[in-house]
Amino acid sequence: MAPGIQILRRAGVLEDVRRAGFLPGTLTFRKLDGTAIVSIEDVAQSRSPDAMTVLPIGELGKIMVTHAQRNSKISVLWSHEVTSVGQDEKSAWVVVKDRNGLEKEIVGDFLCGCDGASSQVRKSLFGARSFPGKTWDAQLVATNVRRKGDIKAHAEDRQVYYPFEKFGYDDMNFFVDPQECHIIARLTKDGLWRVSYPEDSKMTWQEVIKNQPAHYERLLPGHPKPVDYKITNISPYRMHQRCAQKFRVGRVCLAGDAAHLCNPWGGLGLTGGFADVMGLAECLEGIHTGLADHSILDKYDEVRRSVFLSITDPVSTANYQRVSTLDPDTALEQDPVLSMCAAAKDEPRIKEELDKSAYALCHDFTQYYSVKT
Repeated sequence: MAPGIQILRRAGVLEDVRRAGFLPGTLTFRKLDGTAIVSIEDVAQSRSPDAMTVLPIGELGKIMVTHAQRNSKISVLWSHEVTSVGQDEKSAWVVVKDRNGLEKEIVGDFLCGCDGASSQVRKSLFGARSFPGKTWDAQLVATNVRRKGDIKAHAEDRQVYYPFEKFGYDDMNFFVDPQECHIIARLTKDGLWRVSYPEDSKMTWQEVIKNQPAHYERLLPGHPKPVDYKITNISPYRMHQRCAQKFRVGRVCLAGDAAHLCNPWGGLGLTGGFADVMGLAECLEGIHTGLADHSILDKYDEVRRSVFLSITDPVSTANYQRVSTLDPDTALEQDPVLSMCAAAKDEPRIKEELDKSAYALCHDFTQYYSVKT
């Protein structure tokens, strides 16, 4: 969404991302039998310079690493585990352990913890068990799927993917059902799809794997058997709504999943993380260039926590509840967002309001510079 696209542009990687990814067309909320409830056409906002672009996170990571390795000011260290952090009046540091078990200390002016949900940077600041919020009583199983084909006829990874288009599916499909809510969305230009569904939180990894074929047979059009498709990835994970007490402690800052977590319905976690990074970069640039003092990091903490607590958290919660609790037969009348999507088809003003909603996650920190640029 817009915040992610903006930071990718500023980082100089957007052209490569657009080349590898694609702009999605229509997002449709559906009943379990595939019947459309309401659709959002041109969900990508294709005419906007900030048009949404879909690309698997692994492919995005490869592009970003390639660009980072070209930059002489960036060092990428693989297999280095953070063990502790520290700071004084002039610097911050992190102690890391390499794959051979050797520890070393890396020192800088500031330390930015972007090390994910299990962030050791956050744990070093607030303790291993201090991450306020809740965990949903469900785990989400994210799978990537393609249809099995004749491998000899499709050499060099030119696989035949599961034919969702044949059944009239759009690029993004959200299924509203209290028992069987799920997402089916296109991941790549050549037809790899993501199928995600909630599963019993008490199930083990082995039980989740064993239960997957039954879910596919119930949920996918055509009710396929395992011989009809190939799972390329399967990742069960718990869903959370959590926010750290602070995003800034002295010279140490947090961003992304290290700072906050939300369920993935609507893509607000990664998007919010991009917005964090863009804002934090503006703050650090201001300090580096003398246009701001360290107090701008307090503003980063204040604003980014407020955005999560007032927008990301409640909106992502509503996104999940929309598909997991509503009666699909009355959802259009019950839910104001779905009603708004329906009205947007005939009201350009409402469509514009929907399109602009993603920008609420953004914030311009250059407005706090002491000298305006």
